[in-house]
This record gives sequence, C-alpha cells and structure tokens, in this order.
Amino acid sequence: MRRGIAASALVAALAVTMAACSSSGSSSDTKSDGPVTITYWDTSNATNEAPNYQELVKKFEAANPNVKVNFVNVPFDTAQNKLQTAMGAKGAPDVFRSEVGWTSAFAKAGYLEPLDGTPALPDASVFQPSLIQQAKYSGKTYGVPLVTDTLALMYNKDLFAKAGIAAAPTTWDELKADAAQLKEKAGVDGFWLKAGDGYYAMPFLYGEGTNMVDAAGKKITVNSAEAVKAVDTYKSMFTSPGTAKADVTTDAYAHMMDAFNNGKVAAIIQGPWEVTNIYKGAAFADKKNLGIAAVPNGSTGKGGAPTGGHNVSVYAGSDKAHKEAGEKLAAFLTSAESQTFLALKNGTLPTRTDAYTAEVKANPGIADFQAILPSAQPRPELPEYASLFGSFGTALGKIAQGQADTKSGLDTTATDYAKLLPDFTK
Repeated sequence: MRRGIAASALVAALAVTMAACSSSGSSSDTKSDGPVTITYWDTSNATNEAPNYQELVKKFEAANPNVKVNFVNVPFDTAQNKLQTAMGAKGAPDVFRSEVGWTSAFAKAGYLEPLDGTPALPDASVFQPSLIQQAKYSGKTYGVPLVTDTLALMYNKDLFAKAGIAAAPTTWDELKADAAQLKEKAGVDGFWLKAGDGYYAMPFLYGEGTNMVDAAGKKITVNSAEAVKAVDTYKSMFTSPGTAKADVTTDAYAHMMDAFNNGKVAAIIQGPWEVTNIYKGAAFADKKNLGIAAVPNGSTGKGGAPTGGHNVSVYAGSDKAHKEAGEKLAAFLTSAESQTFLALKNGTLPTRTDAYTAEVKANPGIADFQAILPSAQPRPELPEYASLFGSFGTALGKIAQGQADTKSGLDTTATDYAKLLPDFTK
C-alpha cells in the first residue's frame, strides 16, 4: 500500500485554475425524476481490499435507492495523476478515496468541495483531531477521514527472545545494539530499513525535533544541523553490525517484506497496511509473534512517525445533485459501522474511536497500532509538502549507499526545495 508520491502531479495541480474545475462538471448525468448516478474512484488494493469497499457501496445503494454508484477501482500508484488530469479537464469522479498528502494541493487548486457542516461531516469531533487537521486547508475541511496509518517498529518476538532481548528498543542506539546481538545469537539480520524513501526516514527527523521544512516559519530545514544529525543516524542503520545493507533495487520493498515475513530479519519499520500480509508469513503463523512498538526516539528523547491514510473527498466541479449524493456516500463510508467493517475485513485502522469495537481490537495488530496513533505527527498544511519527498528520497538513497556525504546530499535537496518554495528561507 505504500506508496510513491508523484511530485510533478501535485506541483502541476497548483497551477490549474478553478475555471478548469467548473468546466468539467459531473462525470454522470441523470434525469431529474430518476436516480442520481455518481462515480466513485476507489484506490484500495484491487485484490485484498476493493471487494470489501464494493460490498459497502452495495449496502449504501440499498439504504439510498435514489442513488446509484459507479464503482471504479484505480490503482493507487496511478490515481494521483489520473485525478489531476480528470479534475483539470473532464471525466472527474464525483467522490474519491484520496491520500491525505494530496489534500492541500487539490484544495488549493479548487478541486475539492468544503465539507464542513454538510451531510458528509456533520460532526468532526468523532474523528481523531490530528486527522481532521490534515484534511484542512485554509480553515476548511476537504475530506472525511476514512482510514489512517502510521509507522511502527515491527519485530519478531521469537527471534528477540532467542537473542536474549526482553523488550523492544526505545532509542536508535538501542536498536543498533539489539541488531548486533540478534546477528550474533539468533543468526539473522537484526534490522532492515527501507532505503531511499523519505517517508520511512521521517521518524529520524522527528527524533531530532525537525522536519523537511518549517511550514509555519517558511524555512527550509532539510539541511539544518538537526536534520544532518538525523540522517547520519539513518545512514548508520545500513552500516552497523547486524543491520541489512541498503537495498535500492526496484524490488527492495518486496525483498524487505519477504525477509521479515519468513524470519530472516528480526525487525523493520512498517505500517499497518502490511499486517494482514505479515500474518500469512511463515514466521507469523502465530499472530502473537508479531511485536509492534513505537518507533525509537532520537537524541531529543522524543520520537514520532508520520500520519498517513486516506480521506473521502467530493469533487467541486460536480453539480448540486451529484455533490449531495456524494456527501451521503462519504458519510456512509466513514460511519462507525462501515469503519468497523473495513477494520475487520481489511485490517485497516479506523479514524474514529467508536469503530474500535472489542472485535476489532481482538486483532493484535490493530490494537497495538491504536496505542501508538496519538504520537503520530500530522502533515503541515502546505500544498507542496508531498512533493518534498522526491528530492529527499533521492538524497537518502545516495547517502545510504555512500555515494554522497550527508551534508552535501541534503544541501542539494535544500536547493531543490528553494525552487519549489521560493518564499521560504534557507
């Protein structure tokens, strides 16, 4: 489920005017005396998740006979560009499942309908506050939180016990020490970190009290002293005894997950979207063998991981009837009952506490992630924020492989950011 971000699409979105949106109209027409047919673009995994979203849509249609839904599953990796193209021309969906990182850019471009006080969002207080916060742009809410996620330290309890390690590490230094001990006593790599991906490096920045940029202060911080320290620690996770070397191949993600699922590596940084697949691995036939803990802290004594997930958004270019029908669908998909259903079927994390029923929390992966969600860091309200990961990831890949030193690599990224954010200081 995770996740490449097409920076060019988001940057392009900022240059498109609302006039393009208003000319698009709805992708579905209907007679005034007949049912309204709306188009919903679903970006979930077509095999494991989408069938359950389709089942929810059928329940919605049964409860709302005057609304028909054209359900279209769009692969996540291509959805951002397809949405950008459709909303800037014609054929845009009336409602869609939107990654949280797209919200600010799409809202600034005028593509999204504000949902405050509409049937889609009658009571924002039922959702986790940080999730509503990152669905906002310029004081208005442009998405209803559907599912959420963050990163955690996942570990193999049996391997940790074999190495004589009683608890998950709470600092990066402890993790490196544990990795060496796991290699020596359990005969496996102790830790594997996904290389060259800015999303997986964010816990290192948060642990030093920094970010790629200071959005409020309009300052580029990716090459600050704190960021350099964070990325030096990140780099050490590929060179310390017992840690896996940087893998930047096309199949690096699959390699990491295969090694963890089959007990060849003891710990990784990963999100809840992989829990269902991990349980299918040979090392986790017993689900209780999967340990989930907060990501380790940095030198500040604090840590944190980014908040991810998806919202349901309504297209601003649809006509009134389609917007109203779309708002009803958004409310239905994000209801406590629907979120409970999705959690049980897909293993995803609900965005509202009343969906964490006893049955949902019986899944140890969901219960453990719920415990660490409050420490997840929301993304700043910056339309260009998602676009920052591209250059950052490129620099991280070179640094992890020893092809660039930390400071010069991050200086190059800061120069890229200055072009994207001309009103930010370095």
